[in-house]
Amino acid sequence: MSQRTPSSPKSPKRRQALLSLAVAGALAMPGLVFAQQYPTAKVNTTGLAITDTEVVVGQLHSATGTMAISETGSIQAERLAIDQINAMGGVLGRKIRVVQEDGASDWPTFAEKAKKLLVNDKVATVFGCWTSASRKAVLPVFEKENGLLYYPTFYEGLEQSKNVFYTGQEATQQIIASLDWIAKEKGAKTFYLVGSDYIWPRTSNKIARKHIENVLHGQVVGEEYYPLGNTQFGSLINKIKLKKPDVIFADVVGGSNVAFYKQMKAAGVTAKSQKLLTLSVTEDELLGIGGENMEGFFASMKYFESLDNPNNKKFVSDFKAKYGANSVMGDVTQAAYLGPWLWKAAVEKAGSFDVDKVVAASPGLELKTAPEGYVKVHENHHLWSKTRIGEVQKDGQFKVIYESGLIEPNPFPKGYQ
Repeated sequence: MSQRTPSSPKSPKRRQALLSLAVAGALAMPGLVFAQQYPTAKVNTTGLAITDTEVVVGQLHSATGTMAISETGSIQAERLAIDQINAMGGVLGRKIRVVQEDGASDWPTFAEKAKKLLVNDKVATVFGCWTSASRKAVLPVFEKENGLLYYPTFYEGLEQSKNVFYTGQEATQQIIASLDWIAKEKGAKTFYLVGSDYIWPRTSNKIARKHIENVLHGQVVGEEYYPLGNTQFGSLINKIKLKKPDVIFADVVGGSNVAFYKQMKAAGVTAKSQKLLTLSVTEDELLGIGGENMEGFFASMKYFESLDNPNNKKFVSDFKAKYGANSVMGDVTQAAYLGPWLWKAAVEKAGSFDVDKVVAASPGLELKTAPEGYVKVHENHHLWSKTRIGEVQKDGQFKVIYESGLIEPNPFPKGYQ
């Protein structure tokens, strides 16, 4: 009986078998293999909290206080993105670990926690803030320590920093575009500006007033501001009734929205007789306000949960699977979800976690899987995005009644500074 000769390592069958084993091993340990291609000493030259298997990032939002109603969705969305990225093998073969801090709706606390994350925890990036006041409080810390912040909220513009990527809208994409829409489509000529008393509403309304008066040739018939957390709007509502503006232009934020809109409804100020355009009420706030108290009013955002596209359907499904069937997604929630994905794309393009290299790799990045449809990073660190107008429905959702084309971000529009 003849004896079978073992296959030579150089034989085609043997080589194929060894290759198959190697591929199987790589698939079983994708993170390890990927990480070996990017040694820690090369991808982390600035002393960040990165090992061969892990990269540490920070989360800095208000989990407590008056802004928690708005920021909880951002916390959840960032965690969802990070969990999904980790399930794919992480970033450069390293799993993301989160250090979460609570800004507690207090701007000095935000600055203190930002320094802790950058100096003590040495995080590779931070996903955080909501209000412009919190962003302005932490900005000097990020610039001094050369940290990296992904900021998710629509804001007044008039800012650009090497250390910040702004994943929400700036003024030309939200304020100016929405005023143009309501003037053209609803014939609005007179406006009453109402905001919370801090930098974003005041600056936004300054921009709005200039646009109303100088471009639309309309009139501002009233302008009022109230402290964060304020719950008494009776006097304001009486003034609005007296002035009878075509549009209430509202940028009240946080928990104050619940009192404001419930008191408006109780006083008979509804969409049947009064137009209102808000920059600050998303599905997150509507959960507390109740759709029945805002039905028929308008909001200007780039994202609504009701958007009908495959990316958004998956996002909504994944979010509800993680946080419950009754959870909702608003504009800032979606913009917060973009942060970890844009950071991952920039890190992998740069082949490094070093902040300067990540920043340099970011302009031009496209995210075709964004729930809002598509975004692209501009060299000014803002995103190309669309303006959408949503009409509040009784069930707490928005019906999208207007959608622009992609608008190039311009944080320093001429004539509005």
